[in-house]
Amino acid sequence: MRLNDEQKRALIALAKDAILAVFERRAPKMPEDEAFQEKRGLFVTLTMDGELRGCIGYIKPYKSIAQSVAEMAVAAAFDDPRFPPLRREELDEIQIEISLLSPLVELKSIDEIQVGRDGLLLQHPFGSGLLLPQVATEYNWDRDTFLLHLCDKAGVRRGAYKDKGAKLFSFQAQVFD
Repeated sequence: MRLNDEQKRALIALAKDAILAVFERRAPKMPEDEAFQEKRGLFVTLTMDGELRGCIGYIKPYKSIAQSVAEMAVAAAFDDPRFPPLRREELDEIQIEISLLSPLVELKSIDEIQVGRDGLLLQHPFGSGLLLPQVATEYNWDRDTFLLHLCDKAGVRRGAYKDKGAKLFSFQAQVFD
């Protein structure tokens, strides 16, 4: 399912309203669109002045798109352990990006990875990590550099994606802000 521009705007508005609703101690206004009832993995990324300010999401489709956007926007704003909770006065300064994920596909070979199209998930006995598709293109990484940073994100040694017991998955994302 691909979202149209109106649906994208509605989800960005939902994300912002969900964050605002925390400050106002109310529930966010949930959109009525039937397409938003589908269960999908997704991430909400917040940036301010071009710098990451929070990013949290679901890899797998646990909840509806609408529920996930509202919950992950709040989590990115207030619960990302890398950043202090968002302050009310910062709300108008943040940019909101949503990455709607496709299902995960286990890779047989790293040759299947297409930088710019694929996000990666590494599941390793000693850690796991995920990088969204846009990360590699934002930093101009090639496939090998993407894999090195994926291992770093998983908290395992570089090259650990080759280890016995390690599983590498790809996915695509419809990304909009």
